[in-house]
Amino acid sequence: MSTLDHQPLSPLDGRYQKAVSGLGEYLSEAGLNRARVHIEVEWLIFLTENGLFGTSPLTADQKAGLRALVTDFDQNSIDELAKLEAVKKHDVKSVEVFIRQHLPALGLADRAELVHIACTSEDINNLSYAVIVRDAVREVWLPKADAVVAQIAELAERYGDVPLLAHTHGQPATPTTMGKELAVFTHRLRRQLGHVREQQYLGKFNGATGTYAAHVVADPSADWPDVSRDFVEGLGLTWNPLTTQIESHDWQAELYSTVEHFNGILHNLATDFWTYISMGYFHQIPVAGEVGSSTMPHKVNPIRFENAEANLELSNALFGSLAQTLITSRMQRDLTDSTTQRNIGVAFGHSLLALDNIAKGLNTVELAAPALLDDLDHNWEVLAEAIQTVIRAEVAAGRSKIDDPYTLLKGLTRGHRIGQADLEQFVRGLDIGDEAKQRLLALRPETYIGLAPQLAKTR
Repeated sequence: MSTLDHQPLSPLDGRYQKAVSGLGEYLSEAGLNRARVHIEVEWLIFLTENGLFGTSPLTADQKAGLRALVTDFDQNSIDELAKLEAVKKHDVKSVEVFIRQHLPALGLADRAELVHIACTSEDINNLSYAVIVRDAVREVWLPKADAVVAQIAELAERYGDVPLLAHTHGQPATPTTMGKELAVFTHRLRRQLGHVREQQYLGKFNGATGTYAAHVVADPSADWPDVSRDFVEGLGLTWNPLTTQIESHDWQAELYSTVEHFNGILHNLATDFWTYISMGYFHQIPVAGEVGSSTMPHKVNPIRFENAEANLELSNALFGSLAQTLITSRMQRDLTDSTTQRNIGVAFGHSLLALDNIAKGLNTVELAAPALLDDLDHNWEVLAEAIQTVIRAEVAAGRSKIDDPYTLLKGLTRGHRIGQADLEQFVRGLDIGDEAKQRLLALRPETYIGLAPQLAKTR
C-alpha cells in the first residue's frame, strides 16, 4: 500500500495553498525564524552604534553583511536552522548559533559574544511576532479585506435604488433597497478595519523577568529603559515598559478580537447572500465547466458563500482561543503561548480564504430585480405601517378623529394578505385630510422605501 505521510495535513497548505500563500511570507515557521534573525542582527548593530557594553561601531560593510542574513534568508538558511534545532532542541538558541556561525565570514568573529547578549528568548520572540503579525496584516490580510469591502460598497451603490421587501423575523416588513442593506455591511466592516489600522503592536526588551537585571550588572552606566524604548521603537513597534518575562500579549488579544468581530460581520453577509440566492433575489452566473451536483445537472450551488461561512467559523474559533488564552501566563512565564502563537497564521489563513471566497461569490451573482418587484407586489400589507402612521399624524394635527389607528390597521392586515384594491378602498374611506389621503393612494410597496437610496450612499 502506498504511503501518504508527506502530504499536507492542513488544507491551507494543500487544497487552498494558492489563496493563502501570501501569509506564508510572514506567519510561517520560516517567516518567524527570519524575523528572529532580523531582531538579533538589529540588536547587535544597535549595541555597537550606541557603544553599549564597551563596544565600537561596525563598518558599513559589516552592517550590510549582517542584514543580508535577513534579506537573503532562503531555503539554505531554513535548512541550516533546521539542522541546528535538531541538535539544540531550542528554536531561539538555534538562531543565535546560526548568526554566530556567519560572523567569521563577515570579519566579526570577535563580536560573537554580542549576539543575544542580555536577552531572554522572549525578548527575541515577542518582537519577532509583533513584526510578522504587523506585516502580515498590513501587507496581506488588510489589502484583501479592503478590496472585498470596496466590492460590497460598489454593489451598495449599484443597487441603491432597487426596492427590496425586508424580512424582519423572516416575515414581510417595511421595504428597503438592496443597496441600503449592503451599505449597512460596508459601514460595519469599515469600522472594524479602522480599528485594525489603529492597532498598536507592542514589544518589550527587558530580560529574563522584565527587570533588566543582567543588563545593569553588565553595564551599570546605561539607562536601560531608555535603551529598550529606543530599540523597540526603532523596529516600528510600540514599547511596553512593564512586563514579566513575556510581553503580555494584550495587543494580540485586541487585534484578534477585532478581526474576529470583522469575520462575524462577514459571516452575516455570507448567510444573507445565501438566503437572497435561495429566495431568487440573486441569480448565480454559471461558470463554464463547473458542476453543482454529481447527480442533479441543473444545480448552481452558492458554494462560495458556504465555504466562506465555514472558514470564518474556523478562523473565529482560533482567534477566540488566541484572544482568550494568550493574555494568561502562570507567574512570570509558561510556554503555552509558544504553541498557541504558532497557529496565528492558521487563523488568518482561514479568514483570508473566506475573503477570497466572498470576493469570488460576489463576482458570480447578479440581482434579479423582477423577482424583488414581484415579491413586493404580493405584499401590499406592508403599507399598513405607513397608513397607521399617517392617520396618527392627522389625528395629532386635528384633521382626524379616528380612535386607535394601530388596532384599526392590525385588524385589517395582521396574519393575512391584502391587495392593492383592498388598501385603496380602505384608504378612501378614512377620515383624514385629502392631501394625506392622496399621498397614501399614490404609495406602492416599491416606493415605500423612505431614505434608503440616500442611505445607500453613506460612507
